[in-house]
Amino acid sequence: MKIDLNCDLGEEAGDDEAIMPYITSANIACGFHAGNMDVMRATVKLAKQYGVNIGAHPGWNDRANFGRLEMNVSAEEAEAVVFQQIQALAQIAKDEGAALTHVKPHGALYNQAVKDRVLANAIARAVKRISVGLILVGLAGSGLCEAGVEAGIKVAGEGFPDRVYNPDGTLMSRDKAGAVIESPQEVAANALWIIQDGISFGEKIVRVETLCLHGDHPRAAENAKLLREILMKNGIEVVGLKK
Repeated sequence: MKIDLNCDLGEEAGDDEAIMPYITSANIACGFHAGNMDVMRATVKLAKQYGVNIGAHPGWNDRANFGRLEMNVSAEEAEAVVFQQIQALAQIAKDEGAALTHVKPHGALYNQAVKDRVLANAIARAVKRISVGLILVGLAGSGLCEAGVEAGIKVAGEGFPDRVYNPDGTLMSRDKAGAVIESPQEVAANALWIIQDGISFGEKIVRVETLCLHGDHPRAAENAKLLREILMKNGIEVVGLKK
């Protein structure tokens, strides 16, 4: 059994270098919800140094709320917002002798696309415009993954070991107490459950190809280190997503 470990980085919200040795994919903020060109370049260099996949992490243009405030825009505007951010990071990666592997939307953009198929389709179109070879990372079982498949691009279903799920397979809102799991031991146990049993999304059980650890989690590096150790002990190989 294999799994990818990804983390949201370049957000100036944690110790990226302490996390990088334990993950296989880095989702790098593209300057809208967090980060800037200098941070993007530094994070790309760090990922390249550790042999970690580089991915774009586009969000709504909403730094004040860290991209976690829902927005209502046209499909054309949403596509342009996502395309612009991926393109910016892709150019930086190219300048540094690297290339993007994947795209994972951030925060409210990600969660809205889980249920809003028009938005999900717009995101998939933006990804495909950059490169049909990019992998779209989305909540396992969601409309975002379905949109990617229908657009003719590869998708990776994602699970969240440091978050609590609603009964329908969506993520519990961060506004609710207990939505974020704090204990590294609980995060690791939750990860094993997600990988081995899958996630109930609606009326189906879906499997995940990648697990997300949030870089702004107060114990992010500890979570990543312990999780990788436990996965290896349980015979689960940690490998990056393949284009």
